[in-house]
Amino acid sequence: MTDRDPDADVPPDIDANTSAHAADELDPQARAIVDEAARLGLPEWSALSVGSARRLEDELFGPTAGVDVERVSDIAVDGPGDDLPLRVYHPDPGEELPALCFFHGGLWALGTLDSIDEVCRRLARRARRVVVSVDYRLAPEHPFPAGVEDCVAAVEWVAAHGAALGADPTRLAVGGTSAGGNLAAATCLFVREFDGPEIEGQLLLYPMLDSALDAPSLDERADGPLLTRRDVAWAYETYLRSPVDRHNPFVSPVRADSLAGLPPALVVTAGFDPLRDEGAAYAAALSDAGVPTRHDHEPAMPHGFLSLAADVDAADEALDRVAETLRAGFER
Repeated sequence: MTDRDPDADVPPDIDANTSAHAADELDPQARAIVDEAARLGLPEWSALSVGSARRLEDELFGPTAGVDVERVSDIAVDGPGDDLPLRVYHPDPGEELPALCFFHGGLWALGTLDSIDEVCRRLARRARRVVVSVDYRLAPEHPFPAGVEDCVAAVEWVAAHGAALGADPTRLAVGGTSAGGNLAAATCLFVREFDGPEIEGQLLLYPMLDSALDAPSLDERADGPLLTRRDVAWAYETYLRSPVDRHNPFVSPVRADSLAGLPPALVVTAGFDPLRDEGAAYAAALSDAGVPTRHDHEPAMPHGFLSLAADVDAADEALDRVAETLRAGFER
């Protein structure tokens, strides 16, 4: 499947009040991918050592030929822990465009700039944004709050120096997938609490948001596909320094005392995802706190489905809707 023309018509926004449920069956194209993973005998992430899980993740989501983006640059900036690698995607270097700091998923222990490269390329091209992908430090070598610190540092750097990248620092959004969605939400909380740069909006894609692990979908979809309850529990055990961290709102944003004053949000959830209900709960809590929020729900999709956009039509269409929000602005 080739990437869509960013100037082509996109599907209309789905109902912001779509309930978070699962379809009767997984999308057939997504099912084919899940079945192939089962045929290959791929273990759960939590059943592997961290090193083995990282190698497997690299094999599954390593670099490809990629959707064409006019300029892609790898740089590094001073971060809290040393050099902080960034990959910058600019779809039209002759024009100053809004920016998106993007944080990859991987249960806080896996993931690289390469693993999220395809999603970043598609977002940059379709949304006409300068996408800055952040290679934050990983657990267990660098447990919480290292990842949050790196993501905040990246946002602060882009706000201060984004013009040199061809980005408009006055239109700076954050986003991420899964654990990266957690980091995006935590970054927004941090910036609000400590008077950081203004963030235009937050893009939370099937995010991990609640270390209590008591959402019903964690039991309903305990065995996946593509992510299990055991994986989620392992992620928190790997990421956190002690049980005390579970109560920190920068770990569990849904447990924050107040969500008022946060940037407008687009929260995307999937019906066959163990994280489905916490994403839906966070979208509702943001809305209740007066934050302009849209919740897009894909009932027939599994966790991580936007990474399947090249092979799953419904995922590709959902990515169009995400890109349209980025193009139009979050408070549309």
